[in-house]
Amino acid sequence: MDLLKDLGLTVPVIQAPMAGVSTPKLAAAVSDAGGLGSIAVGAVDAARARLLIEEMRTRTERAFQVNVFAHAAPRPDPDREAAWLAALRPHFERFRSAPPEVLRVIYKSFCEDSRMLETLVDAAPPAVSFHFGLPGKDTIDALKAAGCRLFATVTNLAEARLAEKAGIDALVAQGYEAGGHRGAFDPSAVDERLGTLALTRLLAATSPLPVISAGGIMDGAGIRAVLDLGAAAAQLGTAFVACPESSADDAYRAALARAAETGTVMTSAISGRPARCLVNDITRWARGDVPPVPDYPIAYDAGKALNAAAKAAGEHGFGAQWAGQGAPMARPMQAAQLVAALEAELRERVPMGPHLN
Repeated sequence: MDLLKDLGLTVPVIQAPMAGVSTPKLAAAVSDAGGLGSIAVGAVDAARARLLIEEMRTRTERAFQVNVFAHAAPRPDPDREAAWLAALRPHFERFRSAPPEVLRVIYKSFCEDSRMLETLVDAAPPAVSFHFGLPGKDTIDALKAAGCRLFATVTNLAEARLAEKAGIDALVAQGYEAGGHRGAFDPSAVDERLGTLALTRLLAATSPLPVISAGGIMDGAGIRAVLDLGAAAAQLGTAFVACPESSADDAYRAALARAAETGTVMTSAISGRPARCLVNDITRWARGDVPPVPDYPIAYDAGKALNAAAKAAGEHGFGAQWAGQGAPMARPMQAAQLVAALEAELRERVPMGPHLN
């Protein structure tokens, strides 16, 4: 609880760091409204990350979070990658395009990116969060010495124990309902698929660290539920996609508005890692007989190329339209208005008591 107070939260709401959707404008609006705004730098280089952090500081004086991807290095497999490209070729040809000749590692893991570490230590954002795993001890020590509070996404108790031992300050309990990439440390391991409520209660009952619940939470009632289970705050991603300050394009927003009709699905076909997405053309195709997907982020090179070709042809069903199971409850409104609505809904049900007041 004290950690979130120290970061200045007056509302127990954290905007999820959604790569490709979150913007400094969105994050600053959330922070200024009393929550914790977030930007994602896992898909950019260190120079771009520095600019994003600098922009955050021009937009808000309040605390914010910077998220990085701490995944294990991918294992290139030319045969598997060639088979994947061959399977995607008919889609490319439909859009009068050709798939890449070879697939690249388009994102460097934070665990291997010394320049990103230097940037974060120098910029010292108030909070840094890790997704897909944890960096090494020296990296964690350097960030803590710079004054950064550290969050880590966990999907089960074993990952939580590793985060505790590593010196993490707070656990982001990501339920299977959550939109976007599953934060599992090892995507090849059996996934228990713990839901948000079960995982929140397990961690709150067994961990000494503050728990931030994530997955399927869209309104004050959902926030109240996880607070009652022992969470210190709730992290919402899909709820903020519909805000005008996000960088979601018109097709993504339209698909989100139809979520009650289409639903969501967990798929690895877009990036190479399990991620919850609105059901669209690429996720429907992936349900068929397809070859093994290359490792993340190698597969994402093909996924981004196919989406670009489709969009150029006027088709919008091949993108990473990440969304959680609560997507039908998304409300298009300004980010500050959404935070205010969440706070009002939370207070209408039960006084906030000791959580953040």
